[in-house]
Amino acid sequence: MPYSEEFGDFYYSRADGRAECRHVFLAGNGLPQRFADKQPFVIGELGFGTGLNFIETWSMWEEAAPESARLEFHSFELRPLRRDDMRRALSAWPDLDGKTAQLVSAWPEQPEGDVRAEFAAGGRTLSLHVHIGSALERVRAAGISADAWYLDGFAPSRNPDMWSEELLGTVADRTAEGGTFATYSAAGWVRRNLQAAGFVVEKRPGHGSKRDMSAGYLASRVLSPG
Repeated sequence: MPYSEEFGDFYYSRADGRAECRHVFLAGNGLPQRFADKQPFVIGELGFGTGLNFIETWSMWEEAAPESARLEFHSFELRPLRRDDMRRALSAWPDLDGKTAQLVSAWPEQPEGDVRAEFAAGGRTLSLHVHIGSALERVRAAGISADAWYLDGFAPSRNPDMWSEELLGTVADRTAEGGTFATYSAAGWVRRNLQAAGFVVEKRPGHGSKRDMSAGYLASRVLSPG
């Protein structure tokens, strides 16, 4: 299990990180059903981690997206893993070996600056852009309008900056009309920060031992300072 000593937390659910991704981030954002709604479809993510959410999304998108579809996956990561650590973390799922090998091959040994890669799936194209650095600064600078957000930073109690009102307001600024979000967290102050940013927030059943999670959509655009 990959573990961050800096934040004192695991990179994904100890119960089953892959099942958590499907339950929280994919189902929480109405995916993969929405992949045919718009082209390109844009996903934003806070916390790239091991890349598991990206690979699981890739798998679901490949099955559901129409021909000639395009998916743009933008993730924001302060402390990117080294290539060997990523490979080791993803080795827990042998059926994903093909996609893991492609991601690891495109991943720098010691990532610095931004990481960009494109992957082909039949007539479909998937682009990955990992923005490395402070999430607040990088989300502000990103010229994206995300249709769905995965809010997957380390636990709010251990990494509060990733769940601040200022950052979540900036996430709202980078969300398309009708855009959604999902997160494993149901902490009261996180929900309030999302609501202050203009999101309608719903409490839903969580994954595994977590009783609740949060998901919702952008009801109004609230421009954050700066």
